[in-house]
This record gives sequence, C-alpha cells and structure tokens, in this order.
Amino acid sequence: MQQRLHQRPTCSQAEPSAPDVPDGTVRHDWTSAQAQALHDLPFNDLLFRAHLVHRRTFDPNRIQMSRLLSIKTGGCPEDCGYCSQSAHHASGLKASKLMAVERVLDEARKAKAGGATRYCMGAAWRRPKERDMDAVVAMVEGVKGMGLETCMTLGMLSDSDVVRLKSAGLDYYNHNIDTSERFYGEVVTSRTFADRLDTLARVRDAGIKVCCGGILGMGEKPEDRIDMLVTLANLAEHPESVPINMLIAVAGTPMERAPRIDGIDFVRAIALARIMMPRSHVRLSAGRTEMSDETQALCYFAGANSIFCGDTLLTAGNPGDDADARLFGRLGLAPEIAPEAAAACGDGNDECA
Repeated sequence: MQQRLHQRPTCSQAEPSAPDVPDGTVRHDWTSAQAQALHDLPFNDLLFRAHLVHRRTFDPNRIQMSRLLSIKTGGCPEDCGYCSQSAHHASGLKASKLMAVERVLDEARKAKAGGATRYCMGAAWRRPKERDMDAVVAMVEGVKGMGLETCMTLGMLSDSDVVRLKSAGLDYYNHNIDTSERFYGEVVTSRTFADRLDTLARVRDAGIKVCCGGILGMGEKPEDRIDMLVTLANLAEHPESVPINMLIAVAGTPMERAPRIDGIDFVRAIALARIMMPRSHVRLSAGRTEMSDETQALCYFAGANSIFCGDTLLTAGNPGDDADARLFGRLGLAPEIAPEAAAACGDGNDECA
C-alpha cells in the first residue's frame, strides 16, 4: 500500500510568474511555487482566471446539491481538534448508536424530494466495525435504489470494507486530508497524514470516486492551504469532489478560539482549487452560516459549484433550503440536474432546457 502514497514534487527555486492555465488543462505536477504564484495574483486576476476555467468545464450557473446525514453521532476515538464528535473534547455532544436503516432511507427520500442529487452519510468512527457493515451496506443499496448518488464517510477502511461498499453501489467516499502535511500534526495526532492518503488510495483502487478536501481557519498559514491543494491536485486522479470547509469553532474543542479566516482569503482558496482541479466539483461546505451572501457569491464566481443543502451538517448548522433558494434566485443559479435526468436530456428532453 505504501507505494501508492502520493509523493509531492519539490521545487528548488521559486518560479517568476503564475502559470497561464485558463483552458482548464488537467495537471498532476503542480509545485508549491506555481500554486503560490497563482494564489498571490491580484484578486481580480485570480478570479478572472478561475472563472474562465470554471466556465470551460462546467455550467457556471448550476450548483450540485448534496444532503448530509449523521448516521452515528459522537463518541469518536479520534482527536481531531476541530470536531465536536471527538470523545477527547468537552463539547457536550452525547454519543449515539448507529441509526436504523429505514430511518436513514426515510431521510434520503425527503432529501430527494427537496432537490438533492447526492446523499451523504457520515459516522463518527475511527473505522467501521464488522458488526455494523451489514447495516451500512443496506443504507447504500437503499439510497442507490432511489436514484440518488451515494456517499459515505466512515473513517479508515480495510480492503474488505472497500469491496463490500463497492459491491453495494457506493459512488463516493469522503475522507478529507484536512490541511497540509506540515500542519497536520497540529490538528490530529490519532492518525497520520499518510493514513489519510492510504485510505484514499484504497478507495480509488476499488473504483469508488473520491471526495476529499479540507478545512480553512484552523490557525494554519496561507502556505498550508496552498500545500493542501497541491497534495490533492497531484494525486494520480483528482478527487471528483473537493469540499472546502470554513472552520466552525465549536466550544469545548481545542480550536474554539482559532482566529477566523478572512473572507477574501477563503475565496482565494476556492479559486485556486478550481484552477488546479478544473473538472472536480468544488464544494462550499461547512461554515456557510458564517458567510455573507456576497462572500458566497464570490465563491460561486470563483468556481465553487456544489453545496450541502438543508438545515444541518452532521452536528452543525447550515443556511437551510429557504435561504439558499433566495440567494440562488438573486444570483440566477439553479440546482444541477440529477444524473438520471441528465441522461434523459441527452435524448432531447424538452424539460432539460
């Protein structure tokens, strides 16, 4: 497994200017210096380049809608410094058992009725136990049978876990790297950065699509955000989905007093992700409740084209469907067409216009 881990290329000297990549070319050989040069462009120039790439690879006025459900909350043995669900932190969150399969499927039906095209299920585990896998597989099969894309985040996986999830029809597996390799030890000590990459490689080898991103505003330096994106962009295949989260500072966690990231800095990271991973869905994830409409609008212009809809994200708040509908109406945005509807559009379906 070790040979599959991503090896980041090094650069002996800084490069004089940002690479000109408005055509959306997919690359896997980014250097930190190249990414830094793009990141540090004048703001208007950076957004212009990012929007050109976005417009060439996606419909700039469509947003992919996902719904996220915590199927097992709290009591996690990991010590991630940002997480309210860690058993190491005094966040006041009580641990729950794995949710019943039929309840999960009921929530998925509501999500589809509300316009979601992908249903994501998360469990606060270091890794799933064998006794839980039958229920997890039944959830994937049931959600898949509704015509929704399926996504799971369950922590680290064994080879047998991956085989079972793939056989059940899992479309995506979420496993964030959180931050740069340099800063990672300041965030998590209960698993290594290499552990994260190893799980990603195992998932990818099984033919499951990858959802992987990170969190901004944990006290990292700008170069840590850049290096995190370099790591993702230099994987053998880009993650199909790249969630970019703004830290929600939860009381009782080690990062409850982390300095809040500036909105312009956050938009810069979104733009850089779009340029470096031109064909990935860049998801504006946690922290949208802390963003103004104007900040979100800049993120969409810079290349964000996916969100979690609904009132909650695992244990945190989310703007809710009404707020998103109002903002989408102001911006002229619309939900991305569901996969089965998109297939029908290829046959000349008038409803797709």
